[in-house]
Amino acid sequence: MKILALTSIRSDYDLLSPLYKLLDRDKDIDFRLLVSGAHLSKSFGYSKSQITNDGFTILMEIESLIHSDTAKSRLKTASIFLQNSIDIVSNFNPDVLLYAGDREDVIIGGLLSIYLNIPSIHFYGGDHEEDGHQDTYIRHATSKLSSFHFVSSAEHKKRLLALGESEKRIFNIGSISLDKFYNFIPVDLNGLFEKNIPDKFALLIFHPLIHEKSGDVFQKIIDVLEDKNIFTVVSFPNTDPGYEDILAVIKKYQTNNNFLFYKNLERDMFLSLFYKSQFIIGNSSAGISEAATLKKPAINVGLRQKNRLQSDNIIYVDGEYDAIFSAIDNISTEKFQKSLQEVVNFYGDGQSAKRAYKLIKTINFDEYLIKDEDPLEKENHE
Repeated sequence: MKILALTSIRSDYDLLSPLYKLLDRDKDIDFRLLVSGAHLSKSFGYSKSQITNDGFTILMEIESLIHSDTAKSRLKTASIFLQNSIDIVSNFNPDVLLYAGDREDVIIGGLLSIYLNIPSIHFYGGDHEEDGHQDTYIRHATSKLSSFHFVSSAEHKKRLLALGESEKRIFNIGSISLDKFYNFIPVDLNGLFEKNIPDKFALLIFHPLIHEKSGDVFQKIIDVLEDKNIFTVVSFPNTDPGYEDILAVIKKYQTNNNFLFYKNLERDMFLSLFYKSQFIIGNSSAGISEAATLKKPAINVGLRQKNRLQSDNIIYVDGEYDAIFSAIDNISTEKFQKSLQEVVNFYGDGQSAKRAYKLIKTINFDEYLIKDEDPLEKENHE
């Protein structure tokens, strides 16, 4: 059995890497990765090195990322990936295509599946944000192009059913990204970075959103953290339009002793930072879907991630200084800290990769290659 997974950025790689390990260990499976996008960019951390260190076989690298901070760049990046992947995927002729999430490369995965007649599995479909980000549209469109859906929650399954997908194609396995938090032993952070990290610190991950002034919002988060004298480990942004404004702020604070900035980290280093931090702040999905597993406070700032399925450890605030300041005060109270012990993560229990692996081994993919279900017929039967 030949399985090909598409990955273009560290975040989508981390979403599925526990499953990749199970597939790679199976002697009956020829598992490979098609690597593209930000993975191959030194400006964004060259996360291909993480894939190499994990020991996976790379079928091919496609240098597709357009280094341009414009709305057009993501679409051009997608077109480059499509043009260069068609023959590679066709020649390898996998039995199954895997792709995760909502970035532009996943819709290319869906198109490859449909036009090359290759069964596919879309992971993390059925999620939804009300922030106007293109990722939500891409996620739903990709679901319509995919053969199967391995979703993270009952709500996501319900949404795919509402989109007209057949129940026989949807499996609620939970979030594979949470598996790595279980039985994880944090590493000692001393000496791993150019700055010593104190016992108490925050983790900041903030990505641009085209509908807000992301650089201004990021600046206000930095201002609050500095005024509160909270040492903070800060991630560089992803490649979405608006990242230059965030990078401009980072440049101003590179020598500030209150902040430590990074482009990309080995998984154990990042998990250790996440595990030992007092709280996570910004607008990353890590705060929405992962922090609850660690019973960690998460402050989501601005419009991104609006109204996603969430646990009680999360506080949403606008991008104003006073709101951010008050949120940090709130999560520091004895009442809030005590409430964290009751937090439940709706997204998974640490066994999701095993469920996905078992399904991949047992599903007759060819039987479900053609999607001939009519949503109107389904509607008439209800």
